[in-house]
Amino acid sequence: MKTSIRLLLPFLVLLFAAGELPADDKPKTKILLIGKEPDHPHGTHMYLHVSGMLGKCLELTPGVEAVVSNGWPKDAKTLEGVKSIVVYTNPAAELLLEGPHRGQVDELMKKGVGLVTIHWASSVNKNNFEKLGPTWLSYLGGTWVSNVGLSGGKSPLKRLIPDHPICRGWDEYEIEDEYYLDPTIKQAKPLLQVTERKGKDVIVGWVYERPDGGRSFGTTLGHPYSNFQKEPFRRMLVNGILWSAQVEVPKTGAPVNVSEEVLKLPEKK
Repeated sequence: MKTSIRLLLPFLVLLFAAGELPADDKPKTKILLIGKEPDHPHGTHMYLHVSGMLGKCLELTPGVEAVVSNGWPKDAKTLEGVKSIVVYTNPAAELLLEGPHRGQVDELMKKGVGLVTIHWASSVNKNNFEKLGPTWLSYLGGTWVSNVGLSGGKSPLKRLIPDHPICRGWDEYEIEDEYYLDPTIKQAKPLLQVTERKGKDVIVGWVYERPDGGRSFGTTLGHPYSNFQKEPFRRMLVNGILWSAQVEVPKTGAPVNVSEEVLKLPEKK
């Protein structure tokens, strides 16, 4: 037995040096999801519940760890090793750029950490656009200015870049949501489009590969919780989060088949 171990030792050392460790020993891709307490009628803007549900979807992908925070994390250790930040709150420009943690946010962005914003989080308040807009756009590549215009209705969700990893594993389908009109798209590439009830085409999703190496995905969709219960919608979001974290998105799209218990709308408190 001792002879066998001696023979194996050089082989094990080589594996360690080459980084060929068992999958369970490799560092996980850590994704931080930031939500907040509700500020809209029950069944809409379910920030923390959605964050938890998306976290469970993300962890169906091997090697991914999801952490949910109510607001910006108070413990700096939560940020250690984070590969992407997902925000589903009211305007994220203010959340990320007006608090004492602005320096932490800037440092993470400069390191190439991904950024994903959902619905109202993909915006900046109109009265702050001049002050926060340039930095915010450098992070996200585009934004909606709150509240320059709203619409709604049923529409096909059109994929403007069908071969993008975010568009894997789902086909165009009819969606009903609250649509934010006239988003400001600067460096980003438009990815998703709908036609609102009066016939106007509206960009509702964009992608941005930043000069610092980070990836950003913004979508203004996500008002009613019922959309998150739809598999194509969840897959689009989870694909986008994985892409932002530099994780390879499967050709058939990310797994998102969590249980009905996880997906159901929680009771109103």
